[in-house]
Amino acid sequence: MAVMRAEARIARTSRAMAGFVLFLAFAACPATAQQLADPNVDVSVAKPAYAKGAGPLVLIDAAHHNFHTADGRFKPFADLLRNDGFKVEESKAAFTDPALARGKVMVIANALNEANVEKWELPTPSAFTPPEIAALKKWVENGGALLLAADHMPCAGAAEELGKAFGFGFVNGFAFHIPPKAGDFFTKEAGTLKDDAVTKGITAIESFTGSAFKVPQGARPLMVFPAGYQVLTPRVAWQFSPSTPQVDAQGLAQGAVMNVGKGRIAVFGEAGMFSAQTGGQGADAAKFGFNAPEAPENKQFILNVVHWLAG
Repeated sequence: MAVMRAEARIARTSRAMAGFVLFLAFAACPATAQQLADPNVDVSVAKPAYAKGAGPLVLIDAAHHNFHTADGRFKPFADLLRNDGFKVEESKAAFTDPALARGKVMVIANALNEANVEKWELPTPSAFTPPEIAALKKWVENGGALLLAADHMPCAGAAEELGKAFGFGFVNGFAFHIPPKAGDFFTKEAGTLKDDAVTKGITAIESFTGSAFKVPQGARPLMVFPAGYQVLTPRVAWQFSPSTPQVDAQGLAQGAVMNVGKGRIAVFGEAGMFSAQTGGQGADAAKFGFNAPEAPENKQFILNVVHWLAG
């Protein structure tokens, strides 16, 4: 897909640029130290899929400098699954055959290479070694289930090689609507949220500033960007200018699922939608995730995704 320059859209008027900067200031940025798990979010499940602790084991990766972990910003996700009957543990081991064999579902949310932990700029090398990627792919092909969520740059870049092993092509940038708007909504009515077993009973979901990716043949897109979206690809995260390169996101996905051999994989270009976080302080604290007032169906969508992965 051709890379275009942002002048064509962003720099049309000084007013448009000012609005874009205002939006970026509002957007939920993982570099913000005040981005925390919401301790007050409702993680109850009315009709659990399993008796307490009787469900499959879900492993949440914490071995790859993950921005989201079960004891940190992904705690609401972990608590929600526990209340649905799943067993949930953090995984602090490298991906090897024995480590992966312990669980039914592996969740990777915003892994990073050590080089990018404190330096969110290019290059963004893989968070995973070639042997780890090979082990994961073999594990999925033999019946394992992988949930891979990789936000905007540098997380998309860190997940690029792993995604590529399954045929998914991450664009290492920030997916924005131009002109900017708060929140990205995917709906059945608009055709941007696709009909699928995973989206059954869901009419609309919201994501919160992520990346985009190309879907391989055989995968089923769930969340697809319409016209008007671009992926901005800066050299340094959150530093944009009228000359920042961009890629047309129309037709690219932010969510997709695929059967791989005996196993399954779900790929998303945004991780925040799977948890519940707050940004800011006091009355000004923003909510993003399944705690957001405008995202009432995100909670059920999370359960749908994990139920599908668990078979």
